[in-house]
Amino acid sequence: MKKLLIRSVTGIIFIIIMTSCIYYNALTMGILFAFITGSCIWELGGLFDQKRNIRINKLITTLSGVYLFAAFFGFCSNITPVAVFIPYLVSIVYLFVSELYLQYENPLNNWAYTVFSQMYIALPLSLISVLGFVGDDHNGIEQYNYALPLSVFLFLWANDSGAYCFGSLFGKHKLFPRISPSKTWEGSIGGGILVLIVAFFLGLSNIQPLMTTPEWIGLGLTVIVFGTWGDLIESLIKRTLKIKDSGNILPGHGGMLDRFDSSLLAIPAAVIYLYTITLF
Repeated sequence: MKKLLIRSVTGIIFIIIMTSCIYYNALTMGILFAFITGSCIWELGGLFDQKRNIRINKLITTLSGVYLFAAFFGFCSNITPVAVFIPYLVSIVYLFVSELYLQYENPLNNWAYTVFSQMYIALPLSLISVLGFVGDDHNGIEQYNYALPLSVFLFLWANDSGAYCFGSLFGKHKLFPRISPSKTWEGSIGGGILVLIVAFFLGLSNIQPLMTTPEWIGLGLTVIVFGTWGDLIESLIKRTLKIKDSGNILPGHGGMLDRFDSSLLAIPAAVIYLYTITLF
């Protein structure tokens, strides 16, 4: 009972902070996700460093990921030119060249895990800025709209809630027993139904006038499919590393990666979906 209470309180505080920062303005959204990006990369780097024959520069890798997020934020908001990405490229070159001098046992492993943290965490989270700045130009600055960034997380939370309730009541058929024995097809279907309901009401609300109700429903389906895969991928990483949680920063929920694993695929998928529907 105590664990459930701790988990519930942490979850409520987490949702309030996420919703408030995304809704308030672009700056609070940017600060929030810069922190999330850095925390997730630092956390993953700590897990890698516990493994034999893996040594990555956690500080430079984390700072590089946060800088990539800041570069995307500045570029998408039309504050900075494309040259803002050059320091990030320099940091990646440094991380490669530095292995020539560090004389670690397996530099190939170090390179692979360093680049993985950038591709798996930094790049996907940086794309939240693409969703936030919708291209409504005013006085030379792109206008921030909270609707799309927030909707991704509303869909993910609705999917998790629906999957938990339906899975607890009706779950019998395992979705992916090799990776995540607790997930069921019944839970996934229940989560999907709840997401469709949320998408329908978002369409009616007109919080993003550029999108129709069917397009909102399509976005919801995209997010839950790729969000589920994102969750399974993190489960596979934890099984490979032989750990239960990625960290303990969030009482009752584990680490930052445990909370944002679904979004690491859902955000890029949402960007691809939105750019696709604007082409046709």
